[in-house]
Amino acid sequence: MKGKLWDEQDAADYDHPAPSQRQLDAIRATVDVLVDLAGEEPALEFAIGTGRIGLPLAQRGVPVTGLENSTAMAARLRKKDPDERVPVTIGDMATARVPGTFQLVYLVFNTIGNLTTQERQIVCFANAAAHLRPGGLFLIENTVPDLRRLPPGEDARVFAHAPGYVGYDRYTDLVAQQAVSHHFVARGDSVRESTTPWRFVWPSELDLMARLAGMELHARWADWNRSPFTGESTKHVSVWRKEA
Repeated sequence: MKGKLWDEQDAADYDHPAPSQRQLDAIRATVDVLVDLAGEEPALEFAIGTGRIGLPLAQRGVPVTGLENSTAMAARLRKKDPDERVPVTIGDMATARVPGTFQLVYLVFNTIGNLTTQERQIVCFANAAAHLRPGGLFLIENTVPDLRRLPPGEDARVFAHAPGYVGYDRYTDLVAQQAVSHHFVARGDSVRESTTPWRFVWPSELDLMARLAGMELHARWADWNRSPFTGESTKHVSVWRKEA
């Protein structure tokens, strides 16, 4: 199964509506952690999208570079960053190379799942390590698969709902670890559905991918507030360090 390449309508939906205070607080917490990990050293965001995290991180003084496979998403970032403070390379985060080396490479908002095979995810870890300086850090924010929360015989779970929006995940192949996210966005009298295939992956499997790429686990939290990660955590923020 191929990963999804976001088109112009997807990019427009990604930035609509304007962020709520809760979303702004979440962005601020994310950026606080990234600033702490990068310091004043350069950082590279895989799948930078429309700059939801990369632009405020650059405003905090971190030299940020982006890698993005969707030209539509990158175009929306450029509109918000006309001075090109954040340079963006168009390419696949699993294989594309960006000039330079970085103290921090990061990949947020479950985007590792957009690489829909184990092999592609392994290659992405190797690509992150290739961009890091010795001792540099690779960070991923990702959901913990919620299979045990599914009622017996069911294969779908609503993960978010708000006025004008409903999102649910359907687990389509438990052996190959495949799922599809369905997003319904209402505007006026019309409702648009978009779907995103993704591969769910457990934290322990990501740890093994990191070891194959020459990195070891540095930290793992349940959220951007650095709460302890436990068996009940629904997501994780994990950081691996490249061998010096």
